Amino acid sequence: MNSPTEQANFIRDSIPAGGLFAGLEWKISPAPFPLGENLAQEIESLGRVLLQFYRAVNLLYRKSAEGKQPEWVARWLDLGKPRELIELQRAAAFKSDVPRVIRPDILLTENGFSITELDSVPGGIGLTAWLNQTYCQLPIANRQSEKLEIENWKLKMLGGADGMLRGFESIFGDAKQVNIVVSEEAATYRPEMEWLASQIGNSKFKIQNSKFEGFADGDAVYRFFELFDLANVANAKRIFELAAEKKIRLTPPPKPMFEEKMLFALLWNRNLQNFWRQELGEGFLARLKKVIPYTWLMDPTPLPPQAAIPELNLTDWAQLKTLSQKERDLILKVSGFSENAWGARGVFLGSDLSQADWSAAVDAALKNFESSPSVLQRFHKPSMVEASWFDFAKNEVVPMKGRARLCPYYFVSGEGDAARPALGGVLATIVPADKKIVHGMSDAILAPCSV
Repeated sequence: MNSPTEQANFIRDSIPAGGLFAGLEWKISPAPFPLGENLAQEIESLGRVLLQFYRAVNLLYRKSAEGKQPEWVARWLDLGKPRELIELQRAAAFKSDVPRVIRPDILLTENGFSITELDSVPGGIGLTAWLNQTYCQLPIANRQSEKLEIENWKLKMLGGADGMLRGFESIFGDAKQVNIVVSEEAATYRPEMEWLASQIGNSKFKIQNSKFEGFADGDAVYRFFELFDLANVANAKRIFELAAEKKIRLTPPPKPMFEEKMLFALLWNRNLQNFWRQELGEGFLARLKKVIPYTWLMDPTPLPPQAAIPELNLTDWAQLKTLSQKERDLILKVSGFSENAWGARGVFLGSDLSQADWSAAVDAALKNFESSPSVLQRFHKPSMVEASWFDFAKNEVVPMKGRARLCPYYFVSGEGDAARPALGGVLATIVPADKKIVHGMSDAILAPCSV
């Protein structure tokens, strides 16, 4: 058995009874999404670069708050945050903590790839674990060429059959009980986390809602809720208190800076280049700048008459509105700490909007700077890729030209300087070619990646 029909049916029939995403479906590919050897190696080694970037960000914020780095860094990162969250972010108990799951969004472009943002509270962990496991379980036919093809996938699946499961399990150290606290706002992802917990072991991993408070000393908590949503997460205060007292182990830490897209604007800011060189080293800094698009924070503070915004050569952010459609290959998006800062919400592609709509988006970004800052980012158009999906109604494989986003999941295990990231797996999202912004949707193919 391994005709595309049999493969697609096996994959569909393996979907857990409770589903993986509440109310959401995707197109099933009969095969994994293949990556070239060089790209696979680059993704494999990217985890340690991103972990070092998070550590450097953490240090930069702390030094800024202490007056040992420019004060505007902490001021920018604290914009719109309540006082109690700023105090938590600066608390000694969380001094060195960085997220233990790191997931970049990578677009495949004509000039290599682009990391458009980092997600420290990502969905898709359970889904990617299930995809890797399922595609590695495809029964193998006796025909030699097809048998070798499927055996190749199994050998070359990034992360292997259980890399996601083992990786997620590893981030909690020796905790006796792991409570995965899923908020209502993240309820779409509850089924995939339930499946994940069942695979690792329900006795140790339990899904909890935002009212659960039965945490015991020595437990770990996985925070599957965004920090902007704390008003709707009744047990958040208790979780943070216990974590601050070192009674439980919490990841990701209560540090809203790691949920900000403006981190890329800080990376590109010329005033901070010596800091980045020192903390990242020339090699890591060059590597990040090669794959992270130029990013600006849209701070409406007036510039001196002779000054200009770097790269754009504008003397005022309002001049963005006058750029021609051709000049507007720019993405404007809410930086973080907002219900509009995740998914494709709050994202505007300048070249895809009318002058009036683009102007309205620019005006809103400038007006809301103090409460909800926005970033501007160069848009690198995703390149075309070849993929295919199985049409169950017609019982046939349908080829599809599309644009791809890759989401690698890196799991950080170990303590302090000895902590190391491991790649658990890579989720590919391929959308039809006419979609400009690549994001999960019902007409997208979701597949694991192999070499």
